[in-house]
Amino acid sequence: MFEAASPDAATPLRGGASSTSQCLDAQRRLLPYALACFAVSLPVFVWAGSFAENSGWMAASFAIFALNWGVFYAVVNWLRQATDAPESRRVRVHILSALLWAGAVAQVSAFADHAGPAREPLLLMAAAGAIVCFFFSAPLLPALLVVGPAAAAGPLIALFSRPESRAQGVAVWGAVALAMALCLILNRMMRGQFALAAEREILIAERGETLDQAQRLARSKSDIVATLSHEIRNGLNGVTHVLAAAAGQGGRAAPSREQLGAALSAANELIAVLNATLDSETAEAGRLALDKKPFDPVRLARDLVLTHRPRAAAKGVELAVHVDAELEAAGGAVIGDATRARQVLANLIGNAVKYTVRGRIEARLELRPDGRIAMSVADTGPGLTAEELELAFEPFRRVERTGAGVPGAGLGLSLSRQLARLMGGEVAGQSALGVGSCFTFELPWEPSARAPSEAEESLFRNGPVMAGQRSLRVLVAEEDALNAAMLRAILEQLGHQVVQAQTGRRAIELLGACDFDLVMLDARMPAMDGAHPAAAMRGLDGPASSLPIIAVIAGDASEARDCLDAGADAVLRKPVSVAGVARAVADAAARGRGSIDYPNAFVA
Repeated sequence: MFEAASPDAATPLRGGASSTSQCLDAQRRLLPYALACFAVSLPVFVWAGSFAENSGWMAASFAIFALNWGVFYAVVNWLRQATDAPESRRVRVHILSALLWAGAVAQVSAFADHAGPAREPLLLMAAAGAIVCFFFSAPLLPALLVVGPAAAAGPLIALFSRPESRAQGVAVWGAVALAMALCLILNRMMRGQFALAAEREILIAERGETLDQAQRLARSKSDIVATLSHEIRNGLNGVTHVLAAAAGQGGRAAPSREQLGAALSAANELIAVLNATLDSETAEAGRLALDKKPFDPVRLARDLVLTHRPRAAAKGVELAVHVDAELEAAGGAVIGDATRARQVLANLIGNAVKYTVRGRIEARLELRPDGRIAMSVADTGPGLTAEELELAFEPFRRVERTGAGVPGAGLGLSLSRQLARLMGGEVAGQSALGVGSCFTFELPWEPSARAPSEAEESLFRNGPVMAGQRSLRVLVAEEDALNAAMLRAILEQLGHQVVQAQTGRRAIELLGACDFDLVMLDARMPAMDGAHPAAAMRGLDGPASSLPIIAVIAGDASEARDCLDAGADAVLRKPVSVAGVARAVADAAARGRGSIDYPNAFVA
C-alpha cells in the first residue's frame, strides 16, 4: 500500500512485508471479484446497447471488452505468481491494467453519446462502471487517484456536453464525488489495518528472535554446566585425594612428588578451563575489552615455542619455529592486544603439543601480500575430517576420536577465533586425516608501527628493579579466607609483612591505627567493594591518603577502570601468581615513592 502521508511508508518493515506490498496483495485479491462484477454487468450492457442505433460501435465495444478481459486475466495470473517482482513494477502493472477498464468506460461513453434513445441509460451505465473502478482500485492509493478519475471523465464529459443531460451529469458528478470520498475513507482504514498487521508481524519476528536467543542461551548454559561439572569433578577429585594423603587422613601415606605434580597439573587445568569459560562468555556478550598496541609477533612466537618445547621434547616431538626472511627484514608491528594474541597462539601451539604423539610441530610466520601476518602452527597429529574440523571450532564441543583422555573444555579454538576477530584477524584450520593439521592465526600488519623493544617489555613485565628494596608492610583487604591465605603466602614469600582485614571498613580502621606501606584491596567485598574503600582511603588525612593501592579484581577492563578511577594505583587480575604480585607490588611501591612515573597499569 502506498502511504501518501508518510514519505517512508513504502520502506520494507523489519520482520514483515512493506505497506505497499500489503496493499498490492489486497488489490490482487480483489481482481477476481472485479472480473466477476464486469462479467455480471456485461449482459445488462448488451441488453441496453441493443436499443442503440449504431450497431458498429456495439461490436467494437464487445471487442474491447473481450480484449480487456483477456489482458486483465493474464495480469491477474502474473501478479499471483510474480510475488518476488519489484514493488514499483507491480504498482505500474496494476495501474496500467486498471486503466484498460477506464479506457473501456471511455469507449462505452463515446458509443453511448451516439446511441440515440439509449444515450442517457448507457451513459449512466458507464458512470456506474466508473464507480466500480473507484471501488476496486481503493486499496492502492495511486490507482485510486489515477484510475477512478480517468474512468469517470468519459461519462461526465458526455453528460455535460448536451443541455438535455446536464441534470443527469450533476447527479453523476455527485455520485462520483461521494464514491471518491468513501473510497478514500476505505483506503485510510485499510492502511490502518495494514499498519497493525505489519506491527504484528514485527512482534512475531521479535518474539521468534527472543525465543531463539533464549534457546541458544539455555544450550550455552547447559554446555557450560556439563563441561565444568565433568572437568571440575575430575580435577578436584585428584587434588582432594592428594591433599587428603598430605594431611594424613585415612592412614594414607604421604603423596609422592609425582602425585603432587599430577595434582598441580590438575589444578592448573581447572584454572585454564574456568578462565577459558569466563573469557568465552564475556566475548560472546561483547563485554571483552582489548588493549590494542603495537607488538612484535616474532618475539611472541619464539617465546611461546621455548615455553612449550620441554613438553614436546618429553613426548619425543620436535617443536621448531620458522620466520620468513621477508618478515625478518620488514619494519613494522602488529596492532592488537599482545596478551590476547599470546593467549591465541599459546592455545594453537598447546593443542598441537597436546594431540601430537610423534613427529614434528612447526610454527611458521610470514607476511602475506594482503598486508596481514600469518602465524601458522602445523603438526603431524592424528588429523581431522572436514566435519570434525568444523566441530572443533564450536564452543563446548570436542572431537571424541582425538579428545578421549585429554583434558579440556572444548573452548580453545572457538575462543581463539572470537579473540582474533575482535582484533580484526581470523583463525582458520586445515587438516587431513592421518596426516596432520595446520591452524593459522592472521592479524593486520602495520608497516609504520613500532613494537616495544625486548628491554622495554621486560621492564613492563617485571617492574622497576630498585636497589636495596626493603620489606613492606602490606594491608590485605580480602573476605575470602582461601584467597587471603594465597595472597599472604605469596607476599611473605616475597619478603613482605602482611595484615589481613576481612571488610573494607575494617581496612580503613586499620589504616587509621597502624602504619602500612601498601594496600591490596579485593574489588568484590560485601557491603563495601574495592572501589569504595579506595576512594575512602584517598579521602583520609595524613600519610595514609597517599599509600599505594593495588585492586585485586576478577572482572574485565571496565571493573579495572572503576578501581583506577576510585584511586587505585595498579590492578591485579585473579587468579594471582607470584610473578604478577611481584610486578604489581614493585610498580605500585615505586610510584608511591615517587621514584618512577608510570601511568596506571592493568596487570594481567
